[in-house]
Amino acid sequence: MNDIDILVPFGLPPAELAPDLLRNMQLPATSTLLARGTPVASQVAPAPGLAAGEHDDFARALPHEAWLARRFGLNAGLQAGGSPPIAADLLRSFGGHTDTGHWFVLQPVHLHIARDHLVLTDPRQLQLSEADARILFTTAQPAFDEAGLELHFGSADYWFVRADRHADLQTATPDATCGRNIDIWMPQGDSARAWRKLQNEVQMGWYGHPVNEAREARRAHPVNSLWLWGGADAAAARAPSPGPLPDTVLGFDGWLAAFDASAAGSQPAPVVEQLLANEGRHAMLMLDALIEPALASDWGRWLERWNELETAWLAPLLAGLVDGRIGRVSLVLGDGNRLREYAVTRMSLRKFWAKPALTRLLP
Repeated sequence: MNDIDILVPFGLPPAELAPDLLRNMQLPATSTLLARGTPVASQVAPAPGLAAGEHDDFARALPHEAWLARRFGLNAGLQAGGSPPIAADLLRSFGGHTDTGHWFVLQPVHLHIARDHLVLTDPRQLQLSEADARILFTTAQPAFDEAGLELHFGSADYWFVRADRHADLQTATPDATCGRNIDIWMPQGDSARAWRKLQNEVQMGWYGHPVNEAREARRAHPVNSLWLWGGADAAAARAPSPGPLPDTVLGFDGWLAAFDASAAGSQPAPVVEQLLANEGRHAMLMLDALIEPALASDWGRWLERWNELETAWLAPLLAGLVDGRIGRVSLVLGDGNRLREYAVTRMSLRKFWAKPALTRLLP
């Protein structure tokens, strides 16, 4: 039998909309798993004044990001009040060879103007081609060379910089920052001013750039800034995991490849049959389809995506639990400041008195 951890970022609806959204959710399999599952205690104690499973609204990583970082032993940055230290491992997943220095992830991004401040647009919306990304990378390179910083290209979405003298910076993940005033989410530390100076130089070099003019002509967001995060010492060892690590990971796209090298590179989209056929192993599945609509506050699309997850994943996995192909399912649901985890076994499904319901999605 298999054990499966299922992580669903933004599977919890926002508190102010939860009652209305739940009235429009018809998820029988998810309802059964939630109602008959056993709550699992949080891996870490909550901050002062917060209940178990709640996270600081101003934390620099989202609850599910922090959960993953702790699970895979990459939590040093969280302990320092920053983002998960994934840069060196992510660089290695792109074939980079490094065992020294302090590295950061650099993501090309679009900042848009709100009434009186700048806001980070979800980087998923950029859809930057590798050809255009390499052109912008080349344009930015001289500024980094002049600053004495080593710049590496990983992909269109992920660049890397070795910045040993900026190791003090506390940074925030893009998803923790999206849709908010970036002022309090910008890198903080003694070297923050030097970083902002370099960032401004890159922004000026990209202003009016032919790549951006072409993007604007086709009504795409211009690439007008860089987001720095994920600072990591390349020689640092991972911390012990608070729980068993999976034998197989599925759905670990983008920067999540930093957690498990087997997830790196181009992979076909995971299908539920992979989990059901993975007999006797421990798997972890990331279902990230709710992140984009949640960050955009598009709750109609969020409901549609939940229905798709129910049909494609939760219903077949519940069936596998019922017929014994799966031994345990751990369902981990989060939002911007909460995380809930429920463990479901074939035995717990016998709790006939626990009627299927989604009430555990409520605050």
